[in-house]
Amino acid sequence: MDDVSASTIQTYWWISLGLGLVVTIVVAILLSILARTAEQIHAGAAEIWRVGTLIANNTVHIPLLLRTNQIAAGILAAAGGIAAATGRIERTVTRGATDQAG
Repeated sequence: MDDVSASTIQTYWWISLGLGLVVTIVVAILLSILARTAEQIHAGAAEIWRVGTLIANNTVHIPLLLRTNQIAAGILAAAGGIAAATGRIERTVTRGATDQAG
């Protein structure tokens, strides 16, 4: 068995430390890229959740809008009757004022 010199052992030691450092730096860079990508995915999912919540909130009110339309139609019908009655009253008052003046 050949004896390995101390300088060769030291050279291998520094090479292994250097490779370990390079691997550690590459892993750190990849982890930071992964963390940034995860943050972007989280932000996108949060926006989807926010918009979905708004849509769900709007769709909950659709049956209320149908009821509001029904009530508005009833009010419109009643307003037409009130307008007709007011017109009759106005004609009656106008004829009465004309009859008294003449």
